[in-house]
Amino acid sequence: MLHQNVADIIHLNVGGRRFSTSKQTLTWIPDTFFSSMLSGRMSAFKDETGAIFIDRDPDLFAKILKYLRSKEIDLKNTDIHCLRHEAEYFGLTPLVRRLMVCEELDQTSCGGILFHGVVSPPVAPFPSTKESSKRESLSSIEAEITGAASLCPSRASSTSSFVRPSPLGASVEGRSASADLRHHHLINLVGERRHVQFIDPLRVTVVRGHFNWLVVAYPHFVSLYRLKDSVGWDLAWTSPYLDHYVERVALNAKVIYPGQDSHSRMVAASYGCSVHLWHITNDGDHMREIGVFSMTVNVDSLFFIGTQLVALSHTGKVGVWHAMSQNWQIQDVAPVTSYDTAGSFLILGCNNGSIYYIDMQKFPLRMKDNDLLVTELYHDPAGDRITALSVYLTPKTSLSGNWIEIAYGTSAGNVRVTVQHPETLAQGPQLFQTFSVHLSPVIKVMLSEKNLVSVCSEYNHVRSWSVTRFRGMISTQPGSMPVASFKVASIEDIEPHMNYHAGNDIGPYGEKDDQQLFIQKIVPETDQLFVRLSSNGQRVCEIKSVDNSAITAFCVHECESSNRMGSRPRRYLFTGHSNGTLQIWDLSTALELFNKNKHADCSLNGGPTPNELVRLLDQCDLSNSRSTTPSISPSPSLLTNSTPQLIRRRPVANQQDPPSEDNLILTNRQADVETDFKVARF
Repeated sequence: MLHQNVADIIHLNVGGRRFSTSKQTLTWIPDTFFSSMLSGRMSAFKDETGAIFIDRDPDLFAKILKYLRSKEIDLKNTDIHCLRHEAEYFGLTPLVRRLMVCEELDQTSCGGILFHGVVSPPVAPFPSTKESSKRESLSSIEAEITGAASLCPSRASSTSSFVRPSPLGASVEGRSASADLRHHHLINLVGERRHVQFIDPLRVTVVRGHFNWLVVAYPHFVSLYRLKDSVGWDLAWTSPYLDHYVERVALNAKVIYPGQDSHSRMVAASYGCSVHLWHITNDGDHMREIGVFSMTVNVDSLFFIGTQLVALSHTGKVGVWHAMSQNWQIQDVAPVTSYDTAGSFLILGCNNGSIYYIDMQKFPLRMKDNDLLVTELYHDPAGDRITALSVYLTPKTSLSGNWIEIAYGTSAGNVRVTVQHPETLAQGPQLFQTFSVHLSPVIKVMLSEKNLVSVCSEYNHVRSWSVTRFRGMISTQPGSMPVASFKVASIEDIEPHMNYHAGNDIGPYGEKDDQQLFIQKIVPETDQLFVRLSSNGQRVCEIKSVDNSAITAFCVHECESSNRMGSRPRRYLFTGHSNGTLQIWDLSTALELFNKNKHADCSLNGGPTPNELVRLLDQCDLSNSRSTTPSISPSPSLLTNSTPQLIRRRPVANQQDPPSEDNLILTNRQADVETDFKVARF
């Protein structure tokens, strides 16, 4: 009898720590890891003392063993998610269910205090009959290819296997739909491999706002939303199906010119070198297609200045459509590397070191000679490329007009501030100050009433200064004082969507006389954003998708919350998601709470904590990159050969089969981008 009792005592070695318990304690829950191990259905490893070795966390196992002994859960100083993961590993279903309830109580699909609402996705328009016939023809060709491959196994073995794209919205077991629909490979009739990228038709790619209107871009159509006091955000109009992938969108919610209603809206979309323009009246009830205009080169930026639609290309072309003249005009300038707008002026920074401006108010007067009156405003002393621009117009006073202050960044990493007084207009801007604090090209500059902020390409490194002003004009006494230095990490996909940067710009966002914000998105496929002050990098709030869907695009926009007397404009963060929804977050409330409690808790004064960053990075695979961000592998000047590097994708969860050819990526160290599934541009 005594021998039998001794046999019921089980000695365990969990991660190097010894535990002793009874067989009854470990097996009172049926069909678990322990019942399988002690019954012999699963092999067990023993250490030199005869104790059963289990390679798990001993601290978490101690809490699990306490639950098995007393049915009580000790959650003090415990990560519930990690404990639930251990409980799932050991197959303890009752404990898993309890921990899931604890997790769900901390998270609600109704969102927190900052969640302002959700807008359902529109109904995607169908392609035209002509486009459908093209798709049917392609499907028949694919079927013939598949049949030919089955009849010729030797030929099929020499090429990649044919993979048919999944139906729209379909998911594959073990992987997310977005991952399954990312990459597909087709074989044409001559056996050549061809890359086809497929995207969910309701995936939000770009969001733009103007007054109380939003334009949202999806892969093959755009939608227009309006804000009403009584019903909130409402779908006003959806474009027809567009054959090409929409890359840029622009919105003018208040078009006022002779012969048109003041309630007119202008919506523009660009794809490749084409710009599609619509005129929408009566709150979306009537739509008129103005036309499709060609830039002859790819459109890199699309926006409105007043009633004029402007399209820019980095090759040095500026396209303008004017609402009054109904005329589309293209002007050649030097290759454009940056731009900004101020009133009716378009300011261009070019790769020849010059800053040009175009006065859009004079555009109708220059139609006869087809000249946009592009004027050189300033030339960098070192002749470096102008890679970032920010224009600040001081308020007019009774003593003087607007001062024009221009802050710009260069490819050499310099940040310069120029000032032009209205009384010295003929002399041009004068260099006011230079900051040489960046060792990489400056990619963003923002000059506001109180701060100067610059961002370089190295890990999105941010430097900020306070700006001293006298009667609204920048002052030399005491001048600009350093405020902060921080980084806004942002990881990009190895093959980002062509409009990823347009829909996921970090900012800074906000009016130049108010607090400005950075929106930090750590990894491409994430449900979490960090909102930070642009002046010092402090974290204002954290945004997490209420339905756990991936955030695919976002923008910050100020809306007039109500027409009632006393109401004030409020700032919102609009997040577009992979499932087509829009989620709205109240940043005005976030800033009010932050300014009220910013001294109460200093533990989150910045971006993600190390634990948060590790958890987010666990969602993607990182590999060596030769670029400056991150600079893990050597620079090109140090490479002595171009030996390709083989990188293996992270296997699908629970995948036991060896990786197939589609799970391998062959990258070249001489290429500009050398990453696996996700690559970093921090």
